[in-house]
Amino acid sequence: MNENRTEIGSLGEFGLIDHLTRNNETVQAGTLLSIGDDGAVIDHFGKQTVISTDMLVEGVHFDLMYTPLKHLGYKSVAVNVSDIAAMMATPTHITLSIGISNRFSVEALDEFYTGVYAACEQYNIDLVGGDTTSSSSGMIISITAIGEVTPDQFVTRSGARKHDLICVSGYLGGAYLGLQLLEREKRIFLENPSIQPDLQQRSHIVGRILKPEARTDIMEWLNEQGIKPTSMIDVSDGLSSELLHICRQSRCGCVIHEEKLPVHDESREVAMEFGVDPTMCALNGGEDYELLFTIPQADYDKITAHEGISVIGYITEEEEGAHLITRSNNKHALVAQGWNAFGDQKNAN
Repeated sequence: MNENRTEIGSLGEFGLIDHLTRNNETVQAGTLLSIGDDGAVIDHFGKQTVISTDMLVEGVHFDLMYTPLKHLGYKSVAVNVSDIAAMMATPTHITLSIGISNRFSVEALDEFYTGVYAACEQYNIDLVGGDTTSSSSGMIISITAIGEVTPDQFVTRSGARKHDLICVSGYLGGAYLGLQLLEREKRIFLENPSIQPDLQQRSHIVGRILKPEARTDIMEWLNEQGIKPTSMIDVSDGLSSELLHICRQSRCGCVIHEEKLPVHDESREVAMEFGVDPTMCALNGGEDYELLFTIPQADYDKITAHEGISVIGYITEEEEGAHLITRSNNKHALVAQGWNAFGDQKNAN
């Protein structure tokens, strides 16, 4: 029994909020009023505001059997910041609301908020509000992220044009394989609790699922190089799904090449171990939170200067459809088989 457990009910709602936000500090010059009033006040100094909201539900988006609360707090912020970066906007603020049951202690929530504050520091953003409530079905997390952008310089999913190059940051498929590994180790542990998982040799894929990073660095580099993508989206539901979003909203087609897809060596090893195709993981895995974007061909030389960005294909006319060219030079229609929030739940218990 944990003698250091403090029941949430002993603090009450407002006492809990005061406790969890007692060390909250703001760093943004535009934060005029933060936590503690009926609302926050933000001055963006003439810039336009970008807002995005995301929800994470226990048993659907995360499993606390293998997800440390500190990592969960960090990831909850990062996945929302990723949406702001995908608009080519600079993240500045978040609000955080959580629903929790009485199986969580105050100390457990302190762990979660440690991760939240670590992410706020990493991305230079302020936590300016939120809410807490009780939940009868596990932990529910809702975050609204706010960013700023120079007027009319935001990037949408609908601007891709014929002949544009298709680019993606980082590596793909690692988060999906990390999830499969953790689920396998969970099953083994439940069958035999004396067997402890050894994940030290799989730090890349485990890190990709438990502690992803929003690619604000890519967004900032593009700005520094004077490269304005014609369209952009973050890879949360799988490359195929996200690329088809761009094609649908831009009314275009695309061609991507299997040999150009960036897959980490560790991901290839684990894919072989699980008997799955690394390309399938890259196309449909999801939760990589890399940036997928299109640029004019004139920016090719600039974009290839960044080792962490891969040019994987190009945009075509809408009637040509969306296709993958395999290593053996076969042409296949691109199909979205990634995460569907109302379909098969990839991380449901």
